Amino acid sequence: MTTQRSVFHVPYGEKVIPFELPSGMSGTLITSRPVPPLPKLDAAVSEALAHPVDSAPLKELARSAASVCIVFTDITRACPDDTLVRALLRELRSAGVRRDRVTLLCGIGMHRPSTLEEKKIKLGKEVVEDYLVVDHEPRNPQALVDLGVSADGIPFSINRRAYESDLLVATGIVEPHQYAGYSGGGKTVTIGAGGEPLIAYTHGPKMVDHPGTRLGRIKGNPFQDAVKEVARRAGLRFIVNVVQDEEARPVAVLAGAPEPTFEKLVTSARALYEVPIPRQVDVAVAGVGHPKDLNLYQATRAVSYLFFAPTPVVRDGGVFILPAPTPEGAGQGVGEQRFLETMRNASDMPSLLTELRTSGYPPGAQRAFVMAKVLEKTQVIVVGSETPEVVRQLKMIPAATMEQAFQMAKDRVGVKDLEVLVVPHALLTLPIVGDQKDG
Repeated sequence: MTTQRSVFHVPYGEKVIPFELPSGMSGTLITSRPVPPLPKLDAAVSEALAHPVDSAPLKELARSAASVCIVFTDITRACPDDTLVRALLRELRSAGVRRDRVTLLCGIGMHRPSTLEEKKIKLGKEVVEDYLVVDHEPRNPQALVDLGVSADGIPFSINRRAYESDLLVATGIVEPHQYAGYSGGGKTVTIGAGGEPLIAYTHGPKMVDHPGTRLGRIKGNPFQDAVKEVARRAGLRFIVNVVQDEEARPVAVLAGAPEPTFEKLVTSARALYEVPIPRQVDVAVAGVGHPKDLNLYQATRAVSYLFFAPTPVVRDGGVFILPAPTPEGAGQGVGEQRFLETMRNASDMPSLLTELRTSGYPPGAQRAFVMAKVLEKTQVIVVGSETPEVVRQLKMIPAATMEQAFQMAKDRVGVKDLEVLVVPHALLTLPIVGDQKDG
């Protein structure tokens, strides 16, 4: 949905920043389309489990399973795992699966391990106390199973607990994703519970540079193809996924066989998230909000999502403005620190891109590769960061206020009458320039 406004509001942590555009700038607000949220998520999940897509009900699949593994998303994903996992556990109990035969695996990917408090937030205190809840270990060879190599040379590996379970289940959110086109489906298992070599390759320069690796694209997307193939080899049999609006309110939920369930939810997600805009703009304000704006590794996704839309939202030489408190700086995990180190040591973006294309990079440093592609063409101003020095080390520009950021943008672009696009929820809104659409 696109509207003209004089006063705008964008998320900043758990609050919002109101601002007006300076004289000479024209602004357009773009949001995902309004869709009524599900009135009762519990009831909707129960209905989805009772009528799964192209699958027997979970309780039937579970009756012959001596062990079950449920992979759920980590704290960086606003997935309602407390509701989804509780419903899955009820189904397992009704099938006679004992609690000591169930493992709840937090799919952290290459993020830092989750804390006990975060596990309780994601699943609820009682579930954490009653079930075995563990983090994935992407760098521990003993915790992984080698699934072979794809025809394209991708090294497939997956969490051992997940692979060796008799029944593998996953939760997830179907929303725009920079590499997969849309997240959800098998991605919670493939990336969330994948080995470091798998994550390194799928986030490496060859994959990221591929023209099919774009937001909103499913067909002809090598990243999405790898996600599906690893999920098949890992034995993922059942998923329950949601689509959510900009306020993280579920608007759709389905359960069932991974690929057809994912495909149906992608159709719902496209109708919600993809919004046409007539042309590229000079400046885009990319909103994030909590919890993604805790660190710059996650917060900068708002910028790169707009840049890696089917057509970049901001024209070459333009500016992205990113309001984000980022109290954790670049982030605390191994991948986040690799992002910081790679960017901090770079002399300029073209040289960094050449180096990374030639030498490759470990998981986490792909964010440096992605942001180098953004910063080669545009400038990124981070507003209100509590860690401005880290912003500078990442080759971006800190600004104290939105007013200061707009003045910087005017100086950078060198045009008096700037066209500004305001995207309060840039991770959940996919602007489509003109009539371009991907399958």
